[in-house]
Amino acid sequence: MPARYAPVLFGFILSGLMSFLVSGIATFRNAGLVDGFLNIWIGAWLPSWLIAFPVVLVVAPVARKLVGVLVKAPAPAAR
Repeated sequence: MPARYAPVLFGFILSGLMSFLVSGIATFRNAGLVDGFLNIWIGAWLPSWLIAFPVVLVVAPVARKLVGVLVKAPAPAAR
């Protein structure tokens, strides 16, 4: 895959993993470890991922800019 797709692939993987973990925790807290837990979890995760992926693509550049404002730039190296 060409390097130009790296930001989109990163957002795809990040949103998938984060929505998977968060939906799993929320499902467990709401339903407990019941029969069919995995089916309930996956049923909650897939729609969450469909929302999370485009949101990550929009929010990531804003987050990068905010981090750039909050973090000091490194001092130039002495020669």
